[in-house]
Amino acid sequence: MRIRSPKTDLADADIETIALISDAMAHPVRLALFRYVMQCNKTMTPVCNKDLVAEFGYSQSTISQHMDKLIISGLLETKKEKKYTYYYANIGVLMRYITLAKRFSVV
Repeated sequence: MRIRSPKTDLADADIETIALISDAMAHPVRLALFRYVMQCNKTMTPVCNKDLVAEFGYSQSTISQHMDKLIISGLLETKKEKKYTYYYANIGVLMRYITLAKRFSVV
């Protein structure tokens, strides 16, 4: 008897997107950083590394490593102004992730 592969309405790219964003959100510090950026964006407060270091107490290099992972996933976008990099939450990517995760979980 041959086992058939399960049929899914998700494309390979969608599954890769789920994996990439899940990996980015798999660390509690990254979740806290992302949530903080979202809250600051909501109040129109700019956020850069020095703000995150002051808020969370981690070293600048630790913050940068975590933020890079969030940027690569697409959850955060950046804007350079002089010597500072400001972070902005990409809510569209977050909503796409939620939608894909719901479709993924339907069996």
